Amino acid sequence: MNKIKKGDIVGRISYGKDIAFVVERIIKTRHCKFAILKGLTMRVQADSDLDDLELMEPSQVSNHIKTLEEKVKRRVQGHVQERKNKSHYLFREKAVIYTGKILHIDGDKKYSEKSNRYYKKIGLNAVVKNIPERRQPFYIANLLQKHKPDILVITGHDGMIKKGSNFNDIYNYRNSRYFIRTVEEARKLQLKKDLVIFAGACQSYYEGLMLAGANFASSPARILIDFIDPLIVAEKIAMASEEKFVTIKDIQAELRNGQRGISGTGGQGKKRILWI
Repeated sequence: MNKIKKGDIVGRISYGKDIAFVVERIIKTRHCKFAILKGLTMRVQADSDLDDLELMEPSQVSNHIKTLEEKVKRRVQGHVQERKNKSHYLFREKAVIYTGKILHIDGDKKYSEKSNRYYKKIGLNAVVKNIPERRQPFYIANLLQKHKPDILVITGHDGMIKKGSNFNDIYNYRNSRYFIRTVEEARKLQLKKDLVIFAGACQSYYEGLMLAGANFASSPARILIDFIDPLIVAEKIAMASEEKFVTIKDIQAELRNGQRGISGTGGQGKKRILWI
């Protein structure tokens, strides 16, 4: 058996290697060794005995990455084409479009980098910060005061410790308590009354996040969400007219698992058109 080490991409044998994980760290105790895992393309965190882990074949890893990259590429191409279709009309009519400003806080460094590239490619005004989930509540006030966003994304990795039970126990979620505290701190500051907040990751404590003040959150059915799902929510709000109230029904078809993965009460669109 190959020795598992930090940074390896692995699957859990007992789960049929259905999810590709990156080994974040390995913990040794007196009785066993186990690994802390983060999803390669999904926002899930888990742990596993080393004996239950197996290295993913390069072809399997490539397939996981390719599926995600193709989804991102299709969305970017769609936005580029839409801008081309509108640019002639807006130039002729002398109009300038302002989309909502996004502040995106992500606990995963690689996801932060991918998110930043995605926002830039589709032409959105976004600031992306990589902050570990447990530290997010302590940074949010300064970041809000500095950047004054219209849309706030609070995400990273999460997961239930005992899946399928203790749904209302905040300590049964790996990072939900940090997301909840971050939402609470953001609402306490309340620089903008119409600030739209998305919060959560895979299997997050949906009800707790909504009670804290999120407009959209994951995960009502305690299931997986894709890396790109929070970005889609932010994108939809940023690019919707300020006269439109965006509901989850306007977004669900483009999410990995629709309203089972992400739901919410909705939020006001942030796009303004300035006629010169």
